[in-house]
Amino acid sequence: MKRNKIVSFVTALGIVASNFSFAVNACARDINNLSQDTVNFYQEWKEKYLAQDTYVTDEEQYYVWYSEEKYSGNNQSVAVTVSEAHGYGMLIFAEMAEYDENAKNYFDGMYRFYKAHPSSIGSHLMSWQQCDNGTALIDGAEEGSMTGGYCDSATDGDMDIAYALLLADSIWGSDGEINYLDEAKAMISDIMQYDVNHEYWILTLGDWVSECDSSEIYYHATRTSDFIMYYLPVFAEVSGDENWLKVYDTTYEIITEITAEYQNGILPDFVIRDETGKFVPAGADFLESEYDGCYYYNACRTPWRIGMDYMINNNSIAKQFSENITNFIISDTNNDPWEIMAGYQLDGTAVEDYSDLCFTAPFLIASNCTDNTEWHDALRDVIIHYGDDVYYGDTIKLLCLISDDGGWITPDTNDNKQDNFIMGDVNADGEFNILDIIILQKWLHGNGELANWQAGDFDSNQEINIYDFCLMKYAFLK
Repeated sequence: MKRNKIVSFVTALGIVASNFSFAVNACARDINNLSQDTVNFYQEWKEKYLAQDTYVTDEEQYYVWYSEEKYSGNNQSVAVTVSEAHGYGMLIFAEMAEYDENAKNYFDGMYRFYKAHPSSIGSHLMSWQQCDNGTALIDGAEEGSMTGGYCDSATDGDMDIAYALLLADSIWGSDGEINYLDEAKAMISDIMQYDVNHEYWILTLGDWVSECDSSEIYYHATRTSDFIMYYLPVFAEVSGDENWLKVYDTTYEIITEITAEYQNGILPDFVIRDETGKFVPAGADFLESEYDGCYYYNACRTPWRIGMDYMINNNSIAKQFSENITNFIISDTNNDPWEIMAGYQLDGTAVEDYSDLCFTAPFLIASNCTDNTEWHDALRDVIIHYGDDVYYGDTIKLLCLISDDGGWITPDTNDNKQDNFIMGDVNADGEFNILDIIILQKWLHGNGELANWQAGDFDSNQEINIYDFCLMKYAFLK
């Protein structure tokens, strides 16, 4: 079983993403990384939310039961899951493979469910919602319709499923019944084609926006809960498409621009590029609610999604974001995690007078990116003992606990394994040492020869350049 961590040192070298080829190197995860609290909660989560599509009898298909409702026989279909929940479930079963002997069976069943419910636009993307009509789980049902219809995707669900497939390739390999790697690549290609605005290089709201023209406001919009920053370099590496790094840079520009005024890390649910080219919070009722321009039930995930890019890739912007939002919430709650409210205006004013686990749990990842262990530990204690909740809060809680334990697995996109030579040994003397670094540096300046250039091709793109030199230095230091 292959295990690894993404290793990035872009920030330390002062190289911007658009000028750097990200690399992924293997690093084993200790099987004992996950706490017993996390493992126990995983069992609770699985028992409560994992469901099988019993209408399908020729194969096993699984999904995450997000609505806690069932068809009641009144000729009104009931929504039972969405692609967001499906992506979360696939991530969880991949991450828990070492702790659950049935994880692969559940993952493959979720893969089959995803394949059975494609979007009507991007054929490798997933229809965003499935409804139970008493005889089947259908796509595209509107207002309780008993028949399906036109269906489209949601960007975060697409991204999570693609990333989970990369995890599956790293964990179980792709030479079995399912070629996880090929499926991931197909999804990543469709995400780039349909879920990315190629004029502004922003993540869109879903593949349906690809059918909008520039006169429509949705064409200019992005959703902050889709800012899953640590995926973007991986997608670039796997696909060989450097446009993912444009999306990475642009998204961080949006994060920096939006949070600049208050310096508290708070982002709104939706962001729109205005006619001057500035990214600004959406107005009320832009898409979902009066709080579309506030830190609400979409943006509540940003401390987790963005903070992970510091935990995995050491991105300095993600760290600053995490520190700002952690400092804000400590001050706002007077150091009491139970006082985290379910939504804030951008100036930090609470919009609700109650707490919600889906808001509280993501702050655990932001706090992990700071040096405030007292706050982190108090926050973790609250999250673990929060009590009964619903799919959304419980699922985010589980994903955050896995990451906070230091147990998050990342895809093995570039093993750098060779049968006949040692990576880094460009002078072919049988070992990789400082002399190889000196030789490669001289060669890049036009001096000398490389006895084995393949040993210096750390990013496996069949050429040697400064990126390989940086990767070589890191590998040596590692």
